[in-house]
Amino acid sequence: MENDVEASGGSLSVIFDGILWFFANIGMSVYNFFYAISHPSLWLDWSDKQAIMRFVYYGGSKEFFFVVLTAFLIMFAIGVWRNNIMWGYVRVLEGFANVVGRFFAWAGLLMVLQQIIIVFMQRIFTRPDISFGFGIPLQFDISWFAEELKLYNALVVCLCMAYTFVQGGHVRVDLVYSAVRFRTKKVIDMFGALFFMMPVAVLIWMYGWFFLWRHLIVPNPSASDTLDRLLNKSRALRWNVETIGFSPNGFNGYFLFKILLCAFTAMLFLQAMAMFYRSYLEWKEGPESEGKYLDKDSLGEGEEAYEGAH
Repeated sequence: MENDVEASGGSLSVIFDGILWFFANIGMSVYNFFYAISHPSLWLDWSDKQAIMRFVYYGGSKEFFFVVLTAFLIMFAIGVWRNNIMWGYVRVLEGFANVVGRFFAWAGLLMVLQQIIIVFMQRIFTRPDISFGFGIPLQFDISWFAEELKLYNALVVCLCMAYTFVQGGHVRVDLVYSAVRFRTKKVIDMFGALFFMMPVAVLIWMYGWFFLWRHLIVPNPSASDTLDRLLNKSRALRWNVETIGFSPNGFNGYFLFKILLCAFTAMLFLQAMAMFYRSYLEWKEGPESEGKYLDKDSLGEGEEAYEGAH
């Protein structure tokens, strides 16, 4: 009996310590944010090797996570108080996704045009390379341009994902969603944004951030490194940007894919915020607010039959 009481007390102590740790980090995040923006040279002056290591550490740290989480909670609290402000959040976040997506969607056209040029240069002009520009032209082997097509594909996938989400273009597997009431749908959307989209974005960011920096600098940073350890490593720091291709004359800018992975994750998190805020507002205001301020693309007058296809 005494053992059960001790075990129960130990469990409560762990829970209490966890709650205390959480709110302590929420409180410290405000201090950390203002300290960071008031001392930019500590992490933005990249002529200082220690500043680079601080940037690497804080980009994947719990301090950065709690700064983002606190900002999300503060924005939500203000939005609950003033719904028109939260609608502003939604319009800005969805507008950002639309602008970025509409711009980088043109990478799909560039990919097709470049492939046509490659075929013409290989089969008709039998050239081993392609040159662009005047004076000192940009000249690479055809295999370089052929492998570089993957970058265009990555641009579309990573930077148009949030745009496609706003436009309702992702495939949905509906088991119960269509059968429930409007406000229940909004609760499901809020739950999905908070407990699926955001945690997945955090996990991908933690992987992608250090994956990126391990291909940019040496000694390689690790997610398990403390700040002090990284500062010690900074004494031997040097840039070592990945420029290795899969073939001797192939595309050698694969570090760009690591940057795109981080950009994709950031946009995924921002879209999760937009979805949560929109779902809350539509839940509160009712069916008449569904699709409010939603900037969806249109194929033009007379093309309504095709609207559902994009």
